[in-house]
Parts: sequence; C-alpha cells; structure tokens
Amino acid sequence: MTDNPVDAPRIALLDRFLHGQGWAAAARAPIAGDASFRRYWRLTDGAGGRVIVMDAPPDREDTRPFAALAGHLTDQGLSAPRVLATDHDNGFLLLEDLGDDTFTRVLAAAPGREAALYEAAVDTLVALGRAPAPEALPVPGDGGHRLGAYDRAALLSEAALMTDWYLPELGHGPDPASARADLAGLLAPLMPAMVAARPVLVLRDYHVDNLMWLPDRAAPAGVGLLDFQDALLGHPAYDLVSLLQDVRRPIPADLEERLLARYIAASGEDPAAFRLAYRLLGVQRNLKIAGIFTRLWRRDAKPVYLPLIPRAWALVARNLAGPETAALEAWLDRVVPPDRRSRPFVPDSAHGVRP
Repeated sequence: MTDNPVDAPRIALLDRFLHGQGWAAAARAPIAGDASFRRYWRLTDGAGGRVIVMDAPPDREDTRPFAALAGHLTDQGLSAPRVLATDHDNGFLLLEDLGDDTFTRVLAAAPGREAALYEAAVDTLVALGRAPAPEALPVPGDGGHRLGAYDRAALLSEAALMTDWYLPELGHGPDPASARADLAGLLAPLMPAMVAARPVLVLRDYHVDNLMWLPDRAAPAGVGLLDFQDALLGHPAYDLVSLLQDVRRPIPADLEERLLARYIAASGEDPAAFRLAYRLLGVQRNLKIAGIFTRLWRRDAKPVYLPLIPRAWALVARNLAGPETAALEAWLDRVVPPDRRSRPFVPDSAHGVRP
C-alpha cells in the first residue's frame, strides 16, 4: 500500500482492523481524498464486493462525528455511506461504497445535465431542511456526538481566517489581530441575518466534489452525500451558498438565480430575508475560503487551491451588493485592494509566495 516507512505502524493497525472484518485479503486501491488528513481506499474481494475504508489518524481527525451523522442522514431517507464497522480509537471506518459518479465526474462527461443535477442537489437541501436537527446523535460503537451551533462566534471565527492567514501574505496593512477585531466589528451588525431562527443541519462542504449521483435511488436519496463530519446547526442558506457559489466550479448567473428561487419556493422561506442571508453568508464563506486556501499552502504544503483564491474574492465583491455591507466593503477595499485580489499566489524565491 505504501513504501513510506513512517506509515508502517498505521498500515499494521489498518491490516488488523480489516482482518477482524474479513477484508484482509481484499485488493486495495487508493481513491481521491479531500483537503483533510483522511485517506481512503476501495477494497474489492474475490466475488466483486466493494467497500471503502477510511483512515483518519486519531491525533488529527475523529471518526465519531462522521459515523453519527452518516447514521442520522440515512435515517432521514438521504444517501450517506452506511457505516459497516468502526475502530474509533485507531481512526478507521468501513463504509458502504457509493461508487465513482461524483457530480464533478458526471458533469465533466455530460455538461448538458448541469441544470438537472443541480436541481436534484437543491431539492436534497430542501429535504435536509425539513428533517429533524437534533443537538445530539448516537455514535455507532461509541456513545454520542453533540452538534455545535453555527452561531455568531463560529461565523466570526471562520471569517477571521482571512485576516489571520491571507492578510500576512500580502505584506502590508494592519496586523492580523487588529484586522480581526475590525472585521468582527463590521460583521457584528450583520449577524442577526446570518444566524437562523430555526437552525437546520448544515453540512458545510456541500458542493459537486462531495455529491454522488445515484440514479437508481428515488429522490432525494439519488444524491449521495460525502464529507459531512463537520456539520453544525445553522442557517439553511449556508449549504446553498456552498453549492451555488463554489469556487471550484462556477455556474452561470441565471442558473444560480433559478436554483435560489427554486429553493425559496420549495422551502417556504421568506424571500427577502433568505436572499439577504444568502448574500451575507456568501461574503463570510468566501472570506473563510481565502484564509483556508492560504493556510493549506502555508501550513500544510498544499498549494493546489491557491489559484482559486481570486474566485473567492470575486464572489465576496458580488455579494457586497447592498447598503447593509457598505462599511464592510470600504474596509476590505482598504486592507485588500481589488488589484491585489486578481492574481493567485505564485512562487517567489525570496519569500516562497508572491500575490
């Protein structure tokens, strides 16, 4: 599986876990992961049966939230991978294999299906918003998991990732602590619109890379869900922003508008209030993305996301289109001038990066 001697102890633990589940002799093939420290392999037995094993080092990740949320989503008639076996202490899960047809892959092969797939994803969010959103969920094999609130403190902390990680790379402007305080003060009066009066389960990474197309399952289960372990209880507009304002895969503005209107009509949300929350959470999320993608490069040696940062800034600018955000827009124009947002970070021999 690996030639890296550092991995040997972990592979030994994985072998022991799989042996206990009857999958030790299965063929193993790595599959694409995400920006976390988790790794995944597909196991195929001699009869063609397939499962996925998740390797989540317990000093970096916790498998319990994933297991708890997978069970909850399945109980609501949605399609998350069923958890087949657990070893939470060592960080392994054996999971149902939902296949290879991510929305990303399906859309690459059949771009004409864009509207239909996005409509299915929006309808799944409507179903998720109608489902119960309990504060605590059972963890298969290990107690329970409490869901946190996507509240003012959480939203502010995430937005500050821009001031803490992105701003220092520009080499100018206020120090991060001062900028963090300024940003918090400007976002504070906007928070009532961004915090839900009736919180729903917010998966927080709801985009085409994390959605599977399962056409043999009836709606809404035809949309498979991945990467939901960080879910919180918050505003339903957040996951819709994640889907429709995805820096990895922009969609046409008219399609975004149709899908936003589709969600509002199906969910019964107040149109004006929901649209305001959608815009403001679009600002918050894309400020966070600018910070996270910078952190992935600087701290975790993952520069692949840096070219997407200008798209995040473009979405920030588009969402700052109202009198409510005029002060925030003016401050951002000072600390991150628009002409500094148009280029991705590129290598520089002196500093390692140049915006």
